[in-house]
Amino acid sequence: MRGAWSGSCGSSPRNLTGMDAEIITGGFEEWQPEAEKRFDLVFAATAWNWIDPKVRYPKAWQVLRPGGHLAFWNATHVFPDDGDPFFREIQDVYDELGEGKPKDTDWPRPGELQEQQEEIGQSGLFEVVHVRHFDWERIYHAEEYINLLKTFSDHILMEEWKREKLFSEIRVRLNSRPDSSVRRHWGAVLHVARRLD
Repeated sequence: MRGAWSGSCGSSPRNLTGMDAEIITGGFEEWQPEAEKRFDLVFAATAWNWIDPKVRYPKAWQVLRPGGHLAFWNATHVFPDDGDPFFREIQDVYDELGEGKPKDTDWPRPGELQEQQEEIGQSGLFEVVHVRHFDWERIYHAEEYINLLKTFSDHILMEEWKREKLFSEIRVRLNSRPDSSVRRHWGAVLHVARRLD
């Protein structure tokens, strides 16, 4: 299998040492492979939703060989019934800062994340061959959790004073727990689709 890796999200090309891979730094939308080059797989992890659907499907179709596959997934927060209550409890701080979730915000449970078969089918370029939900739990200590939040676009865009107030309150609340940690559940939906000729 021949693949190309395109990215600027901090993944290390060292992870591909010894593989038949070409490293390209830049946006998928602007990437123009050589005319004769076609690939077996286009794979996107947590980045697919940032690309305009009017661009991402035609571009993936263009660079895949006949019968090639597109695979993508996005990781997001899910809330099992027995999950950590911290996330609902901390909403009062977000609300106070004017950064709270709308009252009708969905709190999806594991296995309830939206699937994208319809969108894939509407492209007219791919046939869905596999969809699978993955759910996992990770424990973050206070500073680890704050470092995670620093990578989220909505937190990056907050005014600095709001971010600092929020992070300070998170530290206080988590450090008051016996293990100074929070249990966060993640969910992802892997979609695999075959290129239509």
